[in-house]
Amino acid sequence: MESTDYEVLTTALAWQQQGYRVLLGTVVHTWGSAPRPVGAMMVLREDGHVRGSVSGGCVEDDLIRRLLTGDLQQDLPFVVEYGLNADEAHRFGLPCGGTLKILLEPLSARSRIAELLQSVSQGLQVMRSLDLRSAEVELVSGTPLRQLSLEQDKLQAPFGPRYRLIIIGAAQMSRYVAQFALALDYQVIICDPREEYLQEWDIAGVELSSEMPDDLLLRLQLDANSAVVTLTHDPKLDDLALLEALKSPAFYVGAIGSRTNNVKRRERLSLFDLSHAEIDRLHGPVGLFLGARTPPEIAIAILAEMTAIRNGVSISQTHAARPAHIAINGGTCMINS
Repeated sequence: MESTDYEVLTTALAWQQQGYRVLLGTVVHTWGSAPRPVGAMMVLREDGHVRGSVSGGCVEDDLIRRLLTGDLQQDLPFVVEYGLNADEAHRFGLPCGGTLKILLEPLSARSRIAELLQSVSQGLQVMRSLDLRSAEVELVSGTPLRQLSLEQDKLQAPFGPRYRLIIIGAAQMSRYVAQFALALDYQVIICDPREEYLQEWDIAGVELSSEMPDDLLLRLQLDANSAVVTLTHDPKLDDLALLEALKSPAFYVGAIGSRTNNVKRRERLSLFDLSHAEIDRLHGPVGLFLGARTPPEIAIAILAEMTAIRNGVSISQTHAARPAHIAINGGTCMINS
């Protein structure tokens, strides 16, 4: 779950507990170009307060107007649509041809928002099923999550823990990777048993660990919302992390280093209890080929590759374009050589 979604739900729960009438809005379908994706959420309070977003702002304004005039006074969940024609799309600031279908759910004790938030905070993946005819909610955890769907008067919406990135090494490169990951809403954990590196860390919002990398990853119990990037250039540290990360469900495992070092790394990993398929999950050299030459550019390349994989985009063509080496600050960049 993105932190913005978590904020929407925690705000909805707080407003409920304060006695307000609350509507939870969820984008359940889009056609053409739409400003917010399926699953985007917002919450509306009876006095017009709003948290979250389902569009660029105009749809929210109209929903607030309709709420304050009593047009949205219903007891059961219902669907509203915006952008059904060119005039309406223009009026609400939707891109050309864009259409939104939004489910509005009046929240009550039956909505089980508190239980949902508690499960997600414990790291569980939860499928929330809402019956539109009764407003009853079923929460099922521990099952593979599917995409949000609205079929036969039932909304099924997946919720899970935030995406997290574990970075091995606390040197300069890690600082840029951490900053970009924070901007993309990752929970970021920096692991480095070398105290002289960790003591220099001063970026807010990052969890620090001096544990050995393999111990940390075992403790964290990596899941499909986890990514691991090793950036120390020290096989004694990087390989410890990779041995655990490659056996886990983590959606991304990357290691910095040259092509030559990457071949040697794979040879070392093959000596342990890793299958060929597990070793093939390693992204190394790490990052998309962007012609990156500086640490910030390399960090962007790493986060770009992670983003592509999260979004199901093929990255094979960009890797095929890597040159033999890239000069960086008078030396050789170890990411693409």
